[in-house]
Amino acid sequence: MSIMEQITEILVETFSLDPEEVTADARLEADLGINSLELAELALRCDEEFGVEIDDEDIHRLITVGDVANYIEEKTA
Repeated sequence: MSIMEQITEILVETFSLDPEEVTADARLEADLGINSLELAELALRCDEEFGVEIDDEDIHRLITVGDVANYIEEKTA
């Protein structure tokens, strides 16, 4: 399973999102309605799933689902 698929699965399970809405270009806040508290939860889930800690400063720079996947890929490479 790719990192993008895993991120999609986390978002769908954690925030009860429609899998078809979760695309690489989907904006976390504007398109998926994820607020700042939920962003922190997403960061925690990514740490658990991938062993990658997303810094507080970085989480707000991750605008799209693809940004999150790219961030994880860079940190695990």
